[in-house]
Amino acid sequence: MQFITLMDYLLLPFYLVVIFIIANNFKNRHYPPGHPWRKYFMPALSVKIIGAIFIGMVFQYYYGGGDTAYYFYQSKIVNEAISDNPFQGFLLMFHIPKAYEGDFQMYISRMEWYGGLNTFIVIGLGTFINLFTFSTFLPTSIIFACISFTGVWALFRTFAIQYPTYLRQVAVSLLFIPSCFIWGSGIFKDTLCMFSLGWLTYCVFQILVQKKFSILNFIYVFLSFYIIAIVKVYILIAFIPAVSLWILLIYSKQIKSLAIRIGMKIALFLIMALALSVLSQTYAEDLGRYSLDNIAKTAEVTRSYILGESGKNDGSAYDLGEIDPSPLGLIKVFPNALVAALYGPFLWQSKKIIILLNALEASLFLFITIRILLRIGFKKFYKVIQEDPNIQFFIVFTLIFGFAVGLTSGNYGALSRYRIPCLPMFGLALLLIYYKSDVQKKPLFPFLGI
Repeated sequence: MQFITLMDYLLLPFYLVVIFIIANNFKNRHYPPGHPWRKYFMPALSVKIIGAIFIGMVFQYYYGGGDTAYYFYQSKIVNEAISDNPFQGFLLMFHIPKAYEGDFQMYISRMEWYGGLNTFIVIGLGTFINLFTFSTFLPTSIIFACISFTGVWALFRTFAIQYPTYLRQVAVSLLFIPSCFIWGSGIFKDTLCMFSLGWLTYCVFQILVQKKFSILNFIYVFLSFYIIAIVKVYILIAFIPAVSLWILLIYSKQIKSLAIRIGMKIALFLIMALALSVLSQTYAEDLGRYSLDNIAKTAEVTRSYILGESGKNDGSAYDLGEIDPSPLGLIKVFPNALVAALYGPFLWQSKKIIILLNALEASLFLFITIRILLRIGFKKFYKVIQEDPNIQFFIVFTLIFGFAVGLTSGNYGALSRYRIPCLPMFGLALLLIYYKSDVQKKPLFPFLGI
């Protein structure tokens, strides 16, 4: 499938110039010389754009197609409908007609992903952007990257405010993890998820902690929550308990009574366990393989398929062993699933160049974790976590989300995309634990300044 054409390369420089002029003006207006965030703004935007271009070329010239190509192809069908009949076309863009409506069949019949709103939301956004990019893939991709960047930058702002002393660590973790700016920048569902997760975190903090009750903050909360609920609702299953604990811990610091603080934490855990159980049952269909009833079944089905059908020696499959669907069985497999999500694939499991790149990044996370534990010890490791609500938020989100995607993916290629929402938070948690400990602060990576 040829979706990158000569027109892409002719138009791409023009869009890059326009984007960087707009971004530079924004930077100068909001982050004038001397502002501590200024030096990170353009590099962070640049890697997002580079990531979008790179992954688009990988899918064109390495894979010869893939889901990003299908999103783009189907968005062009809607653009075709807009050209034929603007009223009908815009109805299609907003996913209003039913799949069986006759007047739209000449278009809908060619769109395999029209039925699912979780995929069509990417197609609809792509359609809108195509109106300004002459339906060219690379310019559309970099605009997706810019949209995602606003959410990632909002996430950075949330914690840069709180950790001015560790600004470089915050920036490296939240803005410059390779798999995040590659998989979270192109025409993918993951791009919208990174946009939404960043804005949701930022606005929740603004409203509940900073007490800035602006209409815009509430709009962003609603929009971000809605997009995540439509695209990948299981992210909320990890985010809701993590952010609830986060807010509780921030406010509980103002309570002097230890007994009351402990009681509030216990009450929160009980309430969240009940709420998650109800949420999982209520939205079992939307959660699909991530619902409580299906997660173990999905893991076992995925394992059987990958080991039996997709090739055991292609360098991408991993096996957690047979999975008992009982609560005890899930607890037993929890460590292996989490290790796979955060530290897999290992270098010796890499038999393809794409998997090797994932393995290098995962190995760096493993190296950082081991080095921190060796330098500060388990006692100080736990102490720093216990004292910082932000780190607890990162850890809880990482544990829940990492377990779910590690258990159900079964394939390192897919896992490298599914896990990106938790990698920035996990990376920042590790760096903060190290630098907030009482040991002499020797840089982990002197060449990076961290």
